[in-house]
Amino acid sequence: MPVGTLAIMAIIPIALALVLMVGMRWPATKAMPLAWLATALAGLFVWQLPVGYLAALTVQGFIGAIGILIIVFGAILILYTLRDSGGMETIQCGMQGISPDMRVQAIIIGYLFAAFIEGAAGFGTPAALAAPLLLALGFPPLAAAVICLVFNSFPVSFGAVGTPIILGLTPLKELVAKAVASGVPGLNFTSMDTFNALIGQWVTLFHVPMAIILPIFMLGFITRFFSPSRSWAVGFRAWKFCVFAAVAFSVPYLVFAWMVGPEFPSLIGGLVGLGIVVWGAKQGFCLPTDGVFTFGSQKDWDPEWTGSVSAGEGCAFKAHMSQFRAWLPYVLIGLFLVLTRIPELGLKGMLAGQAINFKDILGYAKVNASIQYLYLPGTIPFMLVAVMTIWLHNMKAEKVKAAWKDSFLRMKNPTIALFFAVALVSIFRGSGVANEALNPNHYPSMPLALAQAVAGMVGQAWPMFASYVGGLGAFITGSNTVSDLLFAEFQWGMATNLNLPRQIIVAAQVAGGAMGNMICIHNIVAVCAVVGLSGMEGAILKKTFWPFVLYGLYVGIAASLLSFVFFPGLF
Repeated sequence: MPVGTLAIMAIIPIALALVLMVGMRWPATKAMPLAWLATALAGLFVWQLPVGYLAALTVQGFIGAIGILIIVFGAILILYTLRDSGGMETIQCGMQGISPDMRVQAIIIGYLFAAFIEGAAGFGTPAALAAPLLLALGFPPLAAAVICLVFNSFPVSFGAVGTPIILGLTPLKELVAKAVASGVPGLNFTSMDTFNALIGQWVTLFHVPMAIILPIFMLGFITRFFSPSRSWAVGFRAWKFCVFAAVAFSVPYLVFAWMVGPEFPSLIGGLVGLGIVVWGAKQGFCLPTDGVFTFGSQKDWDPEWTGSVSAGEGCAFKAHMSQFRAWLPYVLIGLFLVLTRIPELGLKGMLAGQAINFKDILGYAKVNASIQYLYLPGTIPFMLVAVMTIWLHNMKAEKVKAAWKDSFLRMKNPTIALFFAVALVSIFRGSGVANEALNPNHYPSMPLALAQAVAGMVGQAWPMFASYVGGLGAFITGSNTVSDLLFAEFQWGMATNLNLPRQIIVAAQVAGGAMGNMICIHNIVAVCAVVGLSGMEGAILKKTFWPFVLYGLYVGIAASLLSFVFFPGLF
């Protein structure tokens, strides 16, 4: 069967999910089971995969969804624990001392705090943590979700201490070694480690300009669609503060990417930037001069903006404890994430080694899954810190009970949606299995068929589209790392066949996987769960799609310039 036909068959489940959620406004709890069914039918009748194998892949997906749900539950539990301890109201009141302007708060929490968490943890953790914090500060839930999803892009390539590059590019190890051994002209890497470092350097050239442009664009976008005035200009008036924050983040981000490696740019950039910008905001540096921006009274909000969790409003500015005690759970979360993610400290290996493993599911070789129950951020640090907060904030038993009860009650909708979303991903990835008994026609996997079809249409214009393939991978799989694992070899092959610089095209893939976090179903379902917007996934996707397109246009232009102008013929 021609690859174009395979691509059409592969895109039907994705198109179905988009039509149902965005066009018909179905909740993910209804749309994703149907999209999974469409995927399974394509696997059965087009890829001719055995029913048992499809069932095994579905079970694999269900097990993978449990890990994501643990993270979601932990994030919700932190939110409700701080709500019932009085910590969240104290934080809300304390933010007024930094700046009551919600444009400033969006940058501090959604941009810098989330970048630090991404650098330490990944796993979609930043949006799950930062969005509820913005919600508590009085942001409309829909606006909080969109802000945190879009800003969780440029830090992602270096998320979880460099995992998308270090782990995501492992399929290229042999290809890199062969290129070095064969003495290909123009190579400026000598090993996989130096190749990874080089990719990290090129990726910053794709991300840093967007780290400056995106916050300005997003503040205008948010004030256009969510402010009382419905004006782009209101958001754009905070451009000086956006540039200040971007520089504070980007300088350490660049220094560590170019001088150290791909492990720490986002973590250090977010941490240093957060400290500088909070200090600067307290001094009034670069703050907007057009007055204090808020989203207005909740009674005037569009009903679509809100969900089952109310945004913070009517706070009497009463501090129930010191700011240090209120913020201490977040400080501990950041500390534990750093301690458990840096391999040299020893805790990462110990925690990651504790897992419930499922081997050869339903008897199918290499269909495996595992739940690293201690390494998942939902367990350590989220649940651990939630328990510690009981003592730190002197919570009464009835308050603790209410927080845990409400957290469990909130898990129904995301559980249904994520089980079928991750099962869909599992079938997508497993459809190209290199086993003649399972894949008799030797068809490529569904994502690879889509990528090959796009490549066949665009040819030499590939640098303009390479990042969108990375974004497609993240949209489908929910992970920059998995997108890189899926498409790194394909991107290398495209660069080789078209005589393009391999490192530029692979870097565009990594950047694309990062920007794809804005639109990936996993992240959207997760953030909807923590801000009470389950069922509104389509409304969020409709708004995050345009920043995704903007990001990809820039990366495509930059990759084309680097490929054809600055390094013509360079491998």
